[in-house]
Amino acid sequence: MARTGTVPLTLAQLGWRPFFQQQIDLAAWEHPVGRVVAQHRNRLDLLGEAGEMRLDLLPGLPAITVGDWLVLTPDGRFGRLLERQSLFRRKAAGSRVAEQMIAANVDTLFIVTSLNEDFSLNRIERYLSVANEASVDAVVVLSKSDLCAEPERFKKEVQTLDPLLMVETINCLDGGEIPKLLPWCGPGETVAVMGSSGVGKSTLVNSLLGDAVQETRTIREKDGKGRHVTTGRSLHQIRGGGLLLDTPGMRELQLVDCDEGVNVTFSEITSYAEQCRFNNCQHESEPGCAVRNAVSRGELDERRLSNYKKLMREQAYNNATLAEKRARDRSFGKMIKSHMSDKKAHRN
Repeated sequence: MARTGTVPLTLAQLGWRPFFQQQIDLAAWEHPVGRVVAQHRNRLDLLGEAGEMRLDLLPGLPAITVGDWLVLTPDGRFGRLLERQSLFRRKAAGSRVAEQMIAANVDTLFIVTSLNEDFSLNRIERYLSVANEASVDAVVVLSKSDLCAEPERFKKEVQTLDPLLMVETINCLDGGEIPKLLPWCGPGETVAVMGSSGVGKSTLVNSLLGDAVQETRTIREKDGKGRHVTTGRSLHQIRGGGLLLDTPGMRELQLVDCDEGVNVTFSEITSYAEQCRFNNCQHESEPGCAVRNAVSRGELDERRLSNYKKLMREQAYNNATLAEKRARDRSFGKMIKSHMSDKKAHRN
């Protein structure tokens, strides 16, 4: 649940924008409007100008996630889900064939990765693809700088991905370094914090909020890996006016419907690809491949090309798998509907 203190928050303080205002007509404006600040197994917690509200998750409701804006009926039941300004999503973890929404209506994504054995440019590119697909600004936060002898070297490595990418090195335990991130945490601004387990996300969240909202644990000495602590998504008010959305540490962030996001993240590769001789060039050994030529000239990093192809294959495979499941579900639904119609006709 978001920290609200004793003073009710206005919709603007909760992240309300003209984008959402335009979706509500005058007749519906008097109905309660709330933003989802926490998601539980059987209910949603919302905040609005009327204060805290709860909504039971009943069959028939659309898919809703933390950060969504809802219009309720006068008696507090579900009315409408407003169109989202941005949406983070992934393929559900494990072998389950499903799409999972992570957060909605976020303005900035803090991609947190630690300056130890966990550091990975490939993983940062994965998160950047998700941010670019959602058209959300990204800031790479390199945590645990106090445990790294050369934090600036890692910062320069990350900025090779994109010279305009914002990168900050930080010791999450040092409150004096938190102001580095406050320019993105202004009144009504929503910031999401994402990263793999144990990179210092919970410590960063606590430092930004000035409170021990999330439990923290030390990393394992053997391999520098962290332990998964946060178990649910929730929206909190930052001192200073912003809103912070914490997400569980992700052991895997499988991409889905992320073709544009990957291409934006690897924009120099897509630019070279436009010069390839064949439109369907796979950038392997085809003649006239401008991408491979750029690699041979040292203008393009082989690691970066390899990760680009990996992410494109992954999201294409997940898209196809989900499309097959949707087709099977539609077919099954038609079969059930036909069976019920035949049964009704026979009874009549």
